[in-house]
Amino acid sequence: MANTSRPVRRTALLASAAALLGLVGACGSESSTSTAPRPTQAPHTTTPDPSAATGAATTPAATAAPSDTAGSASASARTDGRCRTGELRAEVGRVDPGAGQRNFPIVLTNTSDRTCTVHGYPGAAFVDASGGQLGPDPVRAPSSPGTVTLAPGKSAWAGLSFSSPQISGARTATPAALLVTPPDEHDPIRVAWTAGEVPVGGDESSVKVTALEPGTGP
Repeated sequence: MANTSRPVRRTALLASAAALLGLVGACGSESSTSTAPRPTQAPHTTTPDPSAATGAATTPAATAAPSDTAGSASASARTDGRCRTGELRAEVGRVDPGAGQRNFPIVLTNTSDRTCTVHGYPGAAFVDASGGQLGPDPVRAPSSPGTVTLAPGKSAWAGLSFSSPQISGARTATPAALLVTPPDEHDPIRVAWTAGEVPVGGDESSVKVTALEPGTGP
């Protein structure tokens, strides 16, 4: 009878050796996997967009407004709108007597082709034929001066008044003219005086003038 136990034992030994080798390989593989250092992942970075930071991509560049040099030049060349002496005609209206007073309207008329303004009190002075002043400057009557706008051909007036010399007993003289100076001007307008005597001295010699207002008189 043939002996079959030896081949079977050899086969079993071979199988056990193969299993042992497989187990050792598996252990070696697990050990190398657990001990190997893991690569460090680089942090995620984003490169900033310069256009986003400055707003250039979405916001249009500001445009500088052009300088108004022509407008500035024309503005500086404009006058303040005041009526000049050469643009006005002066007249003395008819006397309006009352209560021992003699009242005259001094009328200024715009003879220019532009609209201008007068504000406040006119200057006034009686003079003789040689230009010498007679009596003191008129006193300004209390009032609230305003600005009067004069279109071409329009007028403004101020009142000139004094006590009648026949009643007041003041020293008198007969002027040749009344010098009328528009407000804020230096050059007067000479108006012939034809209304007789005026007070030039004494206690009752005061002459008064009112502020200008629209029109030619009361």
